[in-house]
Amino acid sequence: MQIPVHKAAELKPKPDQAKLGFGRFFTDHMFVMEYRENQGWHQARIVPYAPLQLDPAALVFHYAQAVFEGMKAFRSPEGKVLLFRPEQNMRRLNRSNERMCIPAFDEQFMLGAIKKLVALEKDWIPTESGTSLYIRPFIIATDAVLGVRASSSYKFVVILSPVGPYYPEGINPISIHVECRYVRAVRGGTGSAKAAGNYAGGLKAQENSKKEGHAQVLWLDALEQKYVEEVGAMNVFFNLGGELVTPDLGDTILPGVTRDSVIKLLRSWNIPVVERRLSMDEVAAAQREGRLAEAFGCGTAAVISPIGKLSWQGTTIKIGGGKIGAVSRRLYDTITGIQNGVLPDQFQWTVDAES
Repeated sequence: MQIPVHKAAELKPKPDQAKLGFGRFFTDHMFVMEYRENQGWHQARIVPYAPLQLDPAALVFHYAQAVFEGMKAFRSPEGKVLLFRPEQNMRRLNRSNERMCIPAFDEQFMLGAIKKLVALEKDWIPTESGTSLYIRPFIIATDAVLGVRASSSYKFVVILSPVGPYYPEGINPISIHVECRYVRAVRGGTGSAKAAGNYAGGLKAQENSKKEGHAQVLWLDALEQKYVEEVGAMNVFFNLGGELVTPDLGDTILPGVTRDSVIKLLRSWNIPVVERRLSMDEVAAAQREGRLAEAFGCGTAAVISPIGKLSWQGTTIKIGGGKIGAVSRRLYDTITGIQNGVLPDQFQWTVDAES
C-alpha cells in the first residue's frame, strides 16, 4: 500500500510547552486505514486531523470492540526524531487484536506509516525536559448493526499529541490506594490485551481513590484479592531488600514495553529482579521489617512513577521516606536518557523516525 498525504490547508498554533498537560492538544494530521472483510486492510492515508464520521449503530459504541497502544517520539540533541521500541508496540497491538477478534495488520507497514506521520509532524515534538510527542494508534469496530458479534469492518487511526509529565507530581513519589472491592481483570479475561473496555471498568475505583487524595489505584487479583497485579495503567515493582519483585505475567496483566525495558536494564546492572506472585501481606511485612526500600509503577506515559505510600485496609504503608529511591531514579534517568538520545543505546531500542 502507498500512503498518500493530504496536507491541512491551515496549520494550528503550537501550544506553550510549559502548559501541555497530557493528551490535551493534537497535531495537524492523523493516519487512517480501513478494513473490509473481502478487501483486508486498505485505503491507508494521512489526512488533516478531524472528527470521525461513524454510524450511531457502529459496534464499537455498543460492545466495546476496540484496542489501542501508547508510544512516544523524542527529539535528540542532534535533532534526530527517535521512537522507543516501536516494534514492541506493533507486536502487542496485534496480540490485542487476536484477543478481541480484530484482524491482524502488517506490523512493518504500520511502523512505516507511524514513522511517516511523525516525520511530517516533527515540528510538534516538544523539547522541554519531561516532554515528548505521544503517539496513540487505535482500532475500532465500525459495522453498523446491533448484535453481539465480531465486526467485519474496522477503522485504524493514529493521532499525535505533544505532552508533558503524565502526573502533575512528575518524578516525585505518589500516593496509591490499594483497591479491595473492584477488580481490573480475571483469568481468561482481557487483562493482557490493551482493550478499551478494560479502562472503563477501572474508572469507579479511580474516581473513589482521587476523592481520598490518591493519584492511582493498585489492583489486586480478582479471585483472592491479595496478590498485587498493576498500578492503574502501569506495571509495578517493589524493592524488597535489594531484590526487585514484579508480578509475573498472565492473562490478567498487560505485558508492558517499559516493564520489559526495566527488567533488561536491571539484569544488565546485576540487580536481582524476580517475576512472581507478590501478596500485599508480604509487602506490608517487608515494610515492618525495614526491607521495603522503594516501589514504583512503570509505563509509556509516566516512564517511572515512584510510590511514596500505599493506603491498604485502613492503614498507610510508607515507602522510602516519601523520596524517590536510588533504583527508581537510575531507571528513570537511563530510560529517558536513551529515549532522548543523550545516553548510549546499548540495547538498540531507539529507531530513527526519519530513516
